[in-house]
Amino acid sequence: MTAPARLLLADDHALVRRGVRLILEQEPDLTVVAEAGDGAEAVEVARRTPLDLVVLDIAMPRMTGLQAAREIGRARTGSQPPKLLMLSMHDNEQYFFESLKVGACGYVLKSVADEDLVGACRAALRGEAFVYPGAMSALVRDYLGRLRRGERVPSTVLTEREDQVLKLIAEGSSSKEIARELTIAVKTVERHRANILAKLDMRDRTQLTRYAIRAGLIEP
Repeated sequence: MTAPARLLLADDHALVRRGVRLILEQEPDLTVVAEAGDGAEAVEVARRTPLDLVVLDIAMPRMTGLQAAREIGRARTGSQPPKLLMLSMHDNEQYFFESLKVGACGYVLKSVADEDLVGACRAALRGEAFVYPGAMSALVRDYLGRLRRGERVPSTVLTEREDQVLKLIAEGSSSKEIARELTIAVKTVERHRANILAKLDMRDRTQLTRYAIRAGLIEP
């Protein structure tokens, strides 16, 4: 008999983790072997724990699920990194596209996790993509609307480090606090801040915070 797939579940809400764990562990082919309360912890756990699949909440403190997914995909502790699956409470096409860019196999809404999550996990473990059923028509409709308006599909304009700095700015951290958190100089933080404002054509923290919410770096 094949051993059940080993899962890491990362979400900053303990009640959500408990509920998701209950859903997953009803299945004989899935078992949650580790949990994490934020993206940074998820990366550390993934580095030292043999895993087949990591289920990550999109918006978490310290490091988002998207940032953690990128790091976990790089940390090849074995012959293959674990598969990645994103969880979100937001029906947001930009989050979906960003999830694909960081290597996730799928995107599941928390509101229908009891219906979709098990199937999404199995699809990810097979190396297949999973898109929650209600998303396809919305994604196609949105994409066609963008084409008609002459817009491009969302793309990432910031570097990974700028994403990290932006998240901390939006969370209210000072330049000194950001420098300490990321182990970089305060002048480097200020340079990143200036680059972020210039790239996004924004002027202040309020605008940056709104962008960070849309990009899935922080929750509204």
